[in-house]
Amino acid sequence: MEIIEISNKDIWNNFIFSNTKKTEGEFLQSWEWGMFQKKLGRKIWFLAIKDKEQIIGQALIIKHSLPFRKSYFYCPRGPILSSLSKEIFQELVKKIKDLAKKEKAIFFRWDPKNDKFSFKDFTKIKDLQPSKTIILDLKKSEIELLKEMHAKTRYNIRLAQKHGVKVFKSNEEKYLNIFLNLLHQTSEREKIKIYPDNYYKKLLNSESKFAALYLAEYQNRILAAHLLIFFNHTVTYLHGASSREHKEVMAPYLLHWQTIQQVKKENIYFYDFWGIDKKKWPGLTRFKVNFKGQEFFYPGTFELPLSKFWHTLYKLSKLCFRLF
Repeated sequence: MEIIEISNKDIWNNFIFSNTKKTEGEFLQSWEWGMFQKKLGRKIWFLAIKDKEQIIGQALIIKHSLPFRKSYFYCPRGPILSSLSKEIFQELVKKIKDLAKKEKAIFFRWDPKNDKFSFKDFTKIKDLQPSKTIILDLKKSEIELLKEMHAKTRYNIRLAQKHGVKVFKSNEEKYLNIFLNLLHQTSEREKIKIYPDNYYKKLLNSESKFAALYLAEYQNRILAAHLLIFFNHTVTYLHGASSREHKEVMAPYLLHWQTIQQVKKENIYFYDFWGIDKKKWPGLTRFKVNFKGQEFFYPGTFELPLSKFWHTLYKLSKLCFRLF
């Protein structure tokens, strides 16, 4: 068994396609996500675990910088393994520890895909990715999808149609700027943290067909916009923004529904609403849940100290900032 680096997009993504469930898009382990992280100025590794000339596991590792020239490693929603072997995972951790010495990484974070991994020596921390989500099965007919929705959701879709709300797709710069403006409004209104504008610009300028904007327009005004990720026959509703203007026309409902209708024609089988939490986002969660998809759960985010001294110092500094 050995660890190698992959430099071929098709080899990397094909392993993901072959070793994930149909409902798991796993775009956070994709070649495209890795290259996007590289655009953000982060060092990345496409690590593969090989046994007898066959790849049996993969992990996209992203280096995040910390003060004092330190860093940490992050493996979002990975690794992806052909089998839940403790030996395979230990081999990967060993490689990460070797890399950590060269890169001055003081801890390793990861979001396991399920709870069958051994979490010994790992500490549970605040989730970095949503631990719960709603996924719609787009292999169902439009009639079935509408029938299963909450009655109020169907009503609001029809209401938006009656008002003449238009839905379209565009990554043009003018619409990107409108999306960013709406995103800042939504962040302030809903108390949701967002990334700097440059993050979204680079994501939408990443490899073709990976990220796209869908927008809802009413009376020549954009009322809502979604940033979607396309990977592995799954669309993920990664970021959304809306205006308080003309709330009565229910534009976000039709935006989701017509997006679903459009992507069904593009060999997309699943629509991931990407995150629900009744306590943190009660209104948004109710909105998503009423589309009546299937709920999925993840164990959350875990952390492995690679340098006990620096990791303790890091945790103390985080605590101090929270106190003051």
